[in-house]
Amino acid sequence: MTYHSIVTHPGGAHKDEFLACAVLIADATSQMPVFRREPSPADLADPATAVIDVGGLHEPASNNFDHHQFPSDQQPPLCALSLVLMHLGIYDDAREFCDWLEPAEWFDVLGPNETARRLGIDRNSLAALVSPIDLTLLRRFASTSEIRPQEPLWQVMQWIGADLINYLRDTRRRLEFIAANARLWEHAGHHVLFLPRTDPLPAEPSAGLPRYIATRHPNAAIAAMIYPDRRGTGYALSRYNDHPAFDFTLIASAPDVHFAHARGFVAKTSATLEPRLRELLSAAADHQA
Repeated sequence: MTYHSIVTHPGGAHKDEFLACAVLIADATSQMPVFRREPSPADLADPATAVIDVGGLHEPASNNFDHHQFPSDQQPPLCALSLVLMHLGIYDDAREFCDWLEPAEWFDVLGPNETARRLGIDRNSLAALVSPIDLTLLRRFASTSEIRPQEPLWQVMQWIGADLINYLRDTRRRLEFIAANARLWEHAGHHVLFLPRTDPLPAEPSAGLPRYIATRHPNAAIAAMIYPDRRGTGYALSRYNDHPAFDFTLIASAPDVHFAHARGFVAKTSATLEPRLRELLSAAADHQA
C-alpha cells in the first residue's frame, strides 16, 4: 500500500500499535516515518496517513485503525493490530497460525488480570513471561516522537513486520503443499503422517507439519511423522507431540539408521522405500506404552 506517514499515540507504548506499525511499514510500497503524536483532523481525513490506535475511528478506507471506541463487550476483543491485519486480508490466517495473537488481543483490550484468567494462570505467572526484547523495543518506541526510515528502530520494525507477513503467507502455502502430498498411515492403532520426498524438496521439509495436523487432522490420533531428512537422502521419523507409542532408540542399531536421539523422539534413516520405513516403525513401537 502507499502511505506517506504513520501516526500513532504518544506516551506509553504497547505491543498492538508497535506491531500494527511494523506490519504497515513492511507492507508499504514506499518508506515512511512513524510519528508518535495525537492525530490532526487532516491526518484522519488523509488516506495517505495511516492512523493507528488513536483518533477514535475505524475507517479502513481512510486508513484509520483505532479500536478504543468499540463497546466494552466487543466480541471478539480487537486491538489495533487486529484491525490492520484484517485490512490486509491476513487476519484469519494470523488467528489460525499465530498462537500469540489472541492473548495479545486480550491483554490490550481486557487487561492482564482477565488475560491471565483466560490462560488459566495467575497474574504473576503472566508477568514472568515478559521478554526483555519486548521491554526494550517498547521503551525505545515510547521514548521517541519520530522514527525515520533506516534508523535502527525503524529497521527492526520493518524486519518484524516482514517476517510476520511472510510467515503467514508461507505457512498458508506450506499447508496447501502438505495437503496435496501427505498421506496418513494406519499403524498399530495409531495414525502416522507420511510426507514423501518431492522434487524440488522444500528447504525445511518438516515445516508446518504440526500445524497441519492440528488444523486438518485434530482427531486423527496421530502418533508419529515421517518426512524427508533435509540433511540427507532418506527420512526422519519423529514422535508427534512426544506420543509414547514409539521409541526410536529401539532402531538405533539398524544398519540404515544413522542417528537416534537418546530420548527416543526422533531418528534419521537412509531408507527411502515405504516398506522399509514401515518396518522401522514396527521395530520402534514401544509395546510398553
